[in-house]
Amino acid sequence: MPSAIELAQGDPALVAAVHRSRRLLGRKALLAAAAGALPLPGVDLAADAALLARLLPSISAEFGLATPQLAHLSPRQRERVLQAANTIGAVLIGKLLTRDLLLALARRAGVMLTARQAARWVPLAGQLAGAALGYAALRTLGEQHIKDCVRVARAAQMLLPAAPTPPAL
Repeated sequence: MPSAIELAQGDPALVAAVHRSRRLLGRKALLAAAAGALPLPGVDLAADAALLARLLPSISAEFGLATPQLAHLSPRQRERVLQAANTIGAVLIGKLLTRDLLLALARRAGVMLTARQAARWVPLAGQLAGAALGYAALRTLGEQHIKDCVRVARAAQMLLPAAPTPPAL
């Protein structure tokens, strides 16, 4: 399976968006790991849902595919993006993140999330395993979303929004 960078096929704007998205994903995955290490049942799942609800729209925004950004496109361009998303199977592009979509994502990472809940019963080692699985689950879902965004941006032949400029020193 090709990486997001390989899917970008050398397009500098797409490669830059992938790098920005991965930095954001790394920070959120560390938060998921911290939540996974907590010995309280259910806290990690609530944290994962909250992290995904913020992370996925932020990743989409890096590629110009967030719902508010799509609303500013012409109807023809918006239709082209949504058609590309449907063709590729990118469920989350151009849609608001709802409870049902979050549950569909949880099913995708079901094995990791189930293993994390089971590991919770083993003292210390279970918390470490829960942290590792929380990190891996969020990282996997985020990376898949980045790939979907790259595929849709390429298929729709989109111009990406300008990268944010760093603050002047």
